Amino acid sequence: MADVVKVRDLVENTRLEVVAGSEFLDRIITTGDISRPGLEMTGYFSYYAPNRVQLLGITEISFSKRMSHDELLMVARKMASKETPAFVVSTGLKVPDEFIQAAAEAQIPILGTKLTSSRILANMTYFLGGKLAERQSVHGVLVDIYGLGVLITGDSGVGKSETALELVRRGHRLVADDRVDVYQQDEERLVGEAPAILNHLMEIRGVGIIDVMNLYGAGAVRSHATIAMNLHLQTWTPDAKFDRLGNAGDVLSIFGVDIPRFAVPVRTGRNLAIIIEAAAMNFRAKSMGYDAMKKFDDNLNKLIAENSEK
Repeated sequence: MADVVKVRDLVENTRLEVVAGSEFLDRIITTGDISRPGLEMTGYFSYYAPNRVQLLGITEISFSKRMSHDELLMVARKMASKETPAFVVSTGLKVPDEFIQAAAEAQIPILGTKLTSSRILANMTYFLGGKLAERQSVHGVLVDIYGLGVLITGDSGVGKSETALELVRRGHRLVADDRVDVYQQDEERLVGEAPAILNHLMEIRGVGIIDVMNLYGAGAVRSHATIAMNLHLQTWTPDAKFDRLGNAGDVLSIFGVDIPRFAVPVRTGRNLAIIIEAAAMNFRAKSMGYDAMKKFDDNLNKLIAENSEK
């Protein structure tokens, strides 16, 4: 889990500008929740969350114009807690002087944007949610294949990195090798990215560490990808049982989110890169409504019916 995010990071990654307090951009943000302090503007602070970024929009600024200087300054000082990371004013609105004074006293930056409150709220929530979300480290390789995040897992030495390298050579993009940091984007989506120390790097046994972006260009890597499926490379043995039709329904569960999981037998002479590429294309076809298994069933039923007539 990322421990903290600085206000400076928020400014650089969302459409925000510094209105006041540029020297205070190293303040820490510890939660992805954003507050709309409408009730606080009326003086109600019983459930105030001071550790959140405080977003002021048209409603809050309009209400502030009805308040006296002393009333607004008192409210602004209460909101300017030592835990408050920043004030954000949306829709290109003018920041009240009382907030500028209270923020300066508490050494809190004030940020502004021309975006509406809903838009900037979504931007900040998306960024902070990804940065501050709990992470789980998964041993494997994550590759973007035709826009699908494919998580390749398997025992050490089974050929995950070599397979991923072949996929990169075929035009697909590497996200992470050896270790994938996975976090939950929402109730249905998991996102994977590389740890900072392994970003764009890959280990190939007998060769060593290679820099994929340096060797194959910026188009060969991605910073993160939504994980759509898991392909587990498993060494083939005579007694091992593998799904022949693709309808086993196995899943990999991370943070309570289920990802379709398929076991792929590894055997000398099999081109794993082509197999994984085909699996990704087949998965995409299924998501678009075409099911090869259903086609097989229809053909089988048609053949049975024709033989019955004869």
